[in-house]
Amino acid sequence: MEFVLYLLLGACAGVLAGLFGVGGGIIIVPVLVFSFTLQGFDPGVLTHLAVGTSLATIVFTSINAVREHHRKGAVQWPIFAWMTLGILIGAGIGAKTASLIQGPMLQKIIGVFALVIAAQMALELKPKASRGVPGKPVLTGAGVVIGWASAIFGIGGGSLTVPFLTWRSLPMQQAVATSSACGLPIALASALSFMLLGWHETHLPAHSLGFVYLPALLGIAVTSMFFARYGARLAHRLSPRLLKRLFAALLFCVGLSFLI
Repeated sequence: MEFVLYLLLGACAGVLAGLFGVGGGIIIVPVLVFSFTLQGFDPGVLTHLAVGTSLATIVFTSINAVREHHRKGAVQWPIFAWMTLGILIGAGIGAKTASLIQGPMLQKIIGVFALVIAAQMALELKPKASRGVPGKPVLTGAGVVIGWASAIFGIGGGSLTVPFLTWRSLPMQQAVATSSACGLPIALASALSFMLLGWHETHLPAHSLGFVYLPALLGIAVTSMFFARYGARLAHRLSPRLLKRLFAALLFCVGLSFLI
């Protein structure tokens, strides 16, 4: 039964990854926390396990989303390259930061983040394009911050990267596409860091590789890779306003439940 949940979760995450340039982690992490709680996993490790597993799934989600965006010529590879330098540094620091936070507190932090993203999506709050594309040092610095935050929250960084790039005058479709590409190094660096940081943890369930739970990774990866391509196609065809608001309502409920 749990594996069916992971398959459905992967489908949802894939569509979100392609449509909004997010890695799907903002919904994967809460669902995994609830699932792991029901399965009786140790409360001291289950949140870190959810975050690490989410980041590992984003590796698979990103690949197909990026391929589809690249096929349409929307990924700005020079921006991606300079942001990736910072992302690799920030992701390692973020994973270490998350490992130092106790599970219940990490859940509350993720809950607050979910509420913030819900408000941003529902109200369509986004910075006005007021400046040009930044230089290499600014892109790398932004990558450090985005990589650090993404590793803590278990996300692909799209909820941070897309607003940053649109603020710096990148068209929305290019911002979403480039954000999808940045999700891949974020996920790789962060997932590897969570594997290493949890390697000697004694309270992990069977079939775990550090803070990555392999059954959930497999189930989510199987469907997310297919549906990410579908979501990326929708991003170039549809106005996602209604879907954004429905997604925001879901995130609002998730954030409240984590805080309560």
